[in-house]
Amino acid sequence: MSESVLEKIRAKAKSLGNKVCLTESDDPRNLRAAAKLAELGYAKPVLVGDEDAIRKLAASEGISLEGVEIADVLKSPNLQKYIDKACEIRKNKGLTPEQAREWLKDTCVFSAVMVCCGDAHGYVSGGGNPKGYAHNTAQKTKPALQLFKTAKGNSIASAFFIMQMPDPKWGYNGVLFYADCGLNINPTADQLAEIAVTTAKTFRQYTGAEPKVAMISCSTKGSAHDPIIQKVVDATAKAKEMDPTLQIDGEMQFDAAVIPEIAAKKAPGSTVAGQANVLVFPDLNCGNTMYKATERLAGATAIGPLVQGLRKPFTDVSRGCSVDDIVDCAAVAAITEWAD
Repeated sequence: MSESVLEKIRAKAKSLGNKVCLTESDDPRNLRAAAKLAELGYAKPVLVGDEDAIRKLAASEGISLEGVEIADVLKSPNLQKYIDKACEIRKNKGLTPEQAREWLKDTCVFSAVMVCCGDAHGYVSGGGNPKGYAHNTAQKTKPALQLFKTAKGNSIASAFFIMQMPDPKWGYNGVLFYADCGLNINPTADQLAEIAVTTAKTFRQYTGAEPKVAMISCSTKGSAHDPIIQKVVDATAKAKEMDPTLQIDGEMQFDAAVIPEIAAKKAPGSTVAGQANVLVFPDLNCGNTMYKATERLAGATAIGPLVQGLRKPFTDVSRGCSVDDIVDCAAVAAITEWAD
């Protein structure tokens, strides 16, 4: 059996040995994930938070923190360096040292500044104790947007999932990339085109294979007409202009994108239909619903949401995540290249 995409990601992460921060250190899942990362070697884990509280929680849960670094947001010897870095990045916004010191008490902010200083490669924010950090998606993402900013050539950040299917017949060795499933609620045609091109580049980086991008809609090749469909048609055309070498087609329904027999009837002659490995959804209602439906009904492993289009790696994991979800997202963050 050929090596799965996730296995390739884990192996590459292990070979790099990059340091990855975990922000929700008051949640036992993150402590277990850190311990597992240290054991498996996918990344050098850093738990960010209150060191005394972290060690107390680990002891009460019977979790060994051997090989796990702890970065204390209040007592770090690097605190002044991080204050200076935050002020440097946000000087146009008038951030003062006093404001930066207070801002850095937020574990997501602290982690992002650590990455900006080169003291970590990326950060993962997942889970969270309702009585503690428990950042929502906006609170996790905002520091990355403010401190990392978008990479050259990108006007927006977007979020995607790696969907590892039980059956290898789907997509690329059983892997489909879904976007945007976690960030942009109702992207414009221009934004949707950028999401498609960016996700294709990400797919190529993580798999080494050529992306085949399907722009998903409730219509295939003009079978219906409506402004919500026209947005997908326009986005497809714009994406082709952005990258003329990209194999991309749309608009098309989900079944036409992934099932060859249906593709032959609905989109004959398409080089993407029936064999898509990257699926771009018209809005977050569709994308988020589809990833959850695929995960729950098809038994897929959903890794993400993984944020792309930023200068440095950041991953926002669902508050309902498992320990393994955090571990795999950390492995993805560990192999994601900086875009400085």
